[in-house]
Amino acid sequence: MTKFGELIGSEIPTLIDFHKEWENEDNQSLHSTLRDVAAALGDKAKVVKIDISKNETLAAALRIKGNPTFIIYKDGEMKWRQTGLQDANTLISLVQQYT
Repeated sequence: MTKFGELIGSEIPTLIDFHKEWENEDNQSLHSTLRDVAAALGDKAKVVKIDISKNETLAAALRIKGNPTFIIYKDGEMKWRQTGLQDANTLISLVQQYT
């Protein structure tokens, strides 16, 4: 979890998508949404995907239950958390609140 601490400790906001990897329409849509968010925010924020099935200890520590769960961190502090699909514009505006 040391790497996770470094990841969330950034001075710029970090949007993390905790998800389970599988091939379906929602998953492909989510990949596209996150690409749009990352492109719109550029270097003002980081967008990271974490597969909870490959990071079970971290998911348990953060009590990640739903798929997907989005969390925004800045300076090591959780600023926002929501479970369920979100559109790109919503995620962009949420992250921009912390830039």
